[in-house]
Amino acid sequence: MAELKYKRILLKLSGEALGGSMGYGIDVNEAESIASRIKEVYDMGVDVAVVIGAGNLWRGKQGLERGMDRSTADYMGMLATVMNAMALMDALERQGVFTRVMSAIDMRAIAEPYIRRRAVRHLEKRRVVIFGAGTGNPFFSTDTAAALRATEIDAQVVIKATKVDGVYDSDPKKNPDAKKFDQLSYIEVLNRRLEVMDSTAITLCMENNLPILVLNLWDSKALTSALYGEAVGTLVAG
Repeated sequence: MAELKYKRILLKLSGEALGGSMGYGIDVNEAESIASRIKEVYDMGVDVAVVIGAGNLWRGKQGLERGMDRSTADYMGMLATVMNAMALMDALERQGVFTRVMSAIDMRAIAEPYIRRRAVRHLEKRRVVIFGAGTGNPFFSTDTAAALRATEIDAQVVIKATKVDGVYDSDPKKNPDAKKFDQLSYIEVLNRRLEVMDSTAITLCMENNLPILVLNLWDSKALTSALYGEAVGTLVAG
């Protein structure tokens, strides 16, 4: 049997992943589908941590356009990520996967406070850890939270889950001639302004030599193939 290339991963999900066909709210069927993908990886013996966005519940940009304070908008987004984390936790535990939600904002009634050493211990005890509330600070995205948490827990890769099979030089849904990249450097991503993750997250990964793999989570074989080191999606490294 092939050896795993990555034994500890951080999976970055967009909030829209839980939104289903409508793109908003929490679709229980989508949560169960994502949980089954994670369980498949978990059953392979991989340590899995997750960061999930909030775009299905709250888009701060809409508030900002109406004059809302940026910090208020960002904190609302952080709270929405915890709702998504709880939905995913429930879906995972119903499939028999032990899960912990850890929040960067203290809300002990529903989530553990984020403590790095405790998070690592959960992973060592074979629990999936879902990090909620971003970094706990406004002005930082969940992309940056994913890069930060991945670095803190010594993840070997950040897997950015999308609904396309990698990074393209333009939108493949609008441009049939769009070119897919198999591999990119961090600097190329920044210079080309490719929408892999925001620039703060890319820079943090670059400084810590943490690779980013962009793939289609809804391709039934993509994630497991990637963990065995097969050429899947787009790898950002070096």
